[in-house]
Amino acid sequence: MMRFLLLGLLFCMVLPARAWRGEWSCLFWNVENLFDCHHDTLKNDYEFLPDSERGWSPWRYWRKLDALSRVLAAVADDEGDWPMLVGLAEVENDSVMRDLSRRSPLRAAGYQYVLTNSPDERGVDVALLYQPERFRLLEWHAVGIPSREYGFRPTRDILYAAGLVATGDTLHVLVVHLPSRAGNRRGNNAHRRLAVERLRQAVDSLAGKPLLVMGDFNSEASDRIFRLLCPPLTSLMPRGRAMRRARGTYVFQGRWSFLDHILCSEALLPWVDGRAEVVAYPFILDDKRRPWRTFLGPVYRGGYSDHLPIRVRGEMD
Repeated sequence: MMRFLLLGLLFCMVLPARAWRGEWSCLFWNVENLFDCHHDTLKNDYEFLPDSERGWSPWRYWRKLDALSRVLAAVADDEGDWPMLVGLAEVENDSVMRDLSRRSPLRAAGYQYVLTNSPDERGVDVALLYQPERFRLLEWHAVGIPSREYGFRPTRDILYAAGLVATGDTLHVLVVHLPSRAGNRRGNNAHRRLAVERLRQAVDSLAGKPLLVMGDFNSEASDRIFRLLCPPLTSLMPRGRAMRRARGTYVFQGRWSFLDHILCSEALLPWVDGRAEVVAYPFILDDKRRPWRTFLGPVYRGGYSDHLPIRVRGEMD
């Protein structure tokens, strides 16, 4: 708890969003089951209710919103301004996005948002926070995955958004959360490949345009699914020594993995400054220097997420 209290000082140092200066940054984060405390009759969200084994209470919910806000405030303090775009995975609905952007300390950033309403049985979706002064939203929609047609359980839609940026160009964004690799079973791999094929169709429809793709791919860079995406996209993930220093974005049974990725089109590369970075502030790590989770199984750990955020920075001129 003391770590959360000390981080409150960050909000004294971070100013509200300023006018566009040319610099920009984007962050992606799987925020680990950001559910509200109310049952959605159409979804299997029973484990995140106050009377569940997890005991997901309003206090724990608002504490998590505050924690997520503090991480983004730390990023803003690092960069001198809030990220222009923030992609999120594992958010339940419009209610949690409204609470995060308008009723938590993050309201200081002035973010607006769009999110999918996927057929995922648990009700988790992907969302995009954006600063309207820097990314003037032109259009957005969900890109569905034909899971049922191939005998798979429904998964999260892909989120597409397009916005006008200071150069006068339209920046296109895709936010994804691909099917789980749990057990690394053949069916899971086939489902993930199906989703990537749908993603590739969306990428091809935007050929030659500035495009940013970010998300939880549930796959490392060596996975064959990236052969479907690179080219035409370029991975911005760290390589070599930088990758070894970063270790990864997720830990399972003591093994680090890069499951979260940011990629871009050739048209966007001139606006990008170097490769993506893993955001690993000491206060979002546990005593073993792993992501400080909200839950470990049903046990409440009180942390931020089981994933670490990744970000990319650059300048548009």
